[in-house]
Amino acid sequence: MVTILFHSTIFGPIHSRRLGTSLGINLMPDDGKVCSFDCLYCEAGYNSQGAGSSGLPSRDKVKRLLEEKLRTMAEQDAPLDVITFSGNGEPTLHPDFEGVVDDTLQLRDKYYPRAKVSVLCNSTRLDNQSVCRGLRKVDNCILKLDSALTPTMRLIDRPSNRNFTCETLIPQLAEFGDKCIIQTMMLRGTHNGEVVDNTGDDEIEALIEAYKRINPSEVMLYSIDRPTPESNLRKVEKDELERIADKIRAAGINVQVN
Repeated sequence: MVTILFHSTIFGPIHSRRLGTSLGINLMPDDGKVCSFDCLYCEAGYNSQGAGSSGLPSRDKVKRLLEEKLRTMAEQDAPLDVITFSGNGEPTLHPDFEGVVDDTLQLRDKYYPRAKVSVLCNSTRLDNQSVCRGLRKVDNCILKLDSALTPTMRLIDRPSNRNFTCETLIPQLAEFGDKCIIQTMMLRGTHNGEVVDNTGDDEIEALIEAYKRINPSEVMLYSIDRPTPESNLRKVEKDELERIADKIRAAGINVQVN
């Protein structure tokens, strides 16, 4: 099984094809995965690998390690475009997520005031007021919507909450409006004999209607770039992504293909 974990709380900086030079914050264990999705395409692997034994880092630990890293980078005059909450699972599952965001913004302002703070979020905890407050504070609130059709979303993203639906999710995303960026993974293949494909006309039409309702500042379309736990998935090439993006742009939505 494909498993690429970050074995530290602060990692990088790395080059992100979507965000630039990015310093990562991993609020999940450094020896396992904790996520409310179990996506077929997740480079960190399936949730079945377990949560490890290290536990979630405390708010104080995250702050201390982040300041140490930012201070060292600033002393070396190292470039930094963005500080990104990502890592071994869903960052908003951390019980002190909003507080960690507050600490991160304070440290960003101290050491790298021109850098952005981003959160890569799978959108499963938008029913939590503290999580939403934290997301609204960052520069780039990047929320996931891989399909606007519940059966396809459940096939691709495999939410742990069996009551999680697009019918509930899309109105929650609309509450963020242009304060969020929507990220959509396009892919096709098979899983356990079922066809996986969110690139068909019905899927794209449903996504367009969802994007129009949400009215995000931007939609990020991307596809597989690394090995996936489900080996029968195929990348959607950039020329096809651009054709899909043109359909979405025709509806007045700002789209970036990555």
